[in-house]
Amino acid sequence: MFWRPEANPFVLDTEARPVAAGHPDAFDVRRFGSFATVLCGGGQEHVLFGDGLRHLQLTVTAGSVLDGPVCLHYPLSGLRRMEAKVLTLQRLSGLCRLGRLRLSLYPPERRAGRWAMMLRAFDGAAAGASQRDIAAVLYGERAVREDWQAGFLRTRVQRLLSGARTMVRGGYRKLLDP
Repeated sequence: MFWRPEANPFVLDTEARPVAAGHPDAFDVRRFGSFATVLCGGGQEHVLFGDGLRHLQLTVTAGSVLDGPVCLHYPLSGLRRMEAKVLTLQRLSGLCRLGRLRLSLYPPERRAGRWAMMLRAFDGAAAGASQRDIAAVLYGERAVREDWQAGFLRTRVQRLLSGARTMVRGGYRKLLDP
């Protein structure tokens, strides 16, 4: 999936300027083979590196990475998204040095488990499952038998469904804010 830089702060704008193959800062996208995908359109190139779990995306606003070795230039400004851009530069540096995306630069998202539960609850509700049925799938039939009347699990399912509806209505965009 390709993102627009305005939508994802981890997409790095770059300019590609031709350099000789032996230049110490030479970047050649062909080195990465099928690990890299280049999408051309709108006067820009979008370069995506991905290993299935992690990804790194560049938007080339001037020049072309397809023209052979280039030197990448990164215009950085502002404070709001600076940390995301610096992290993306670290990821790019690791990729160029090691030929792969460094796991240590992609820490697990602590909220991912909750997001997955929200999706499961939303899918269940969309398929016609009751809140009790959703709770049984998410927390187990025994927990529902023991705790449903107290309202704790019902409230948890309602919060999951509320959060999921917010995400579906566009709240997912906030997941990208650093």
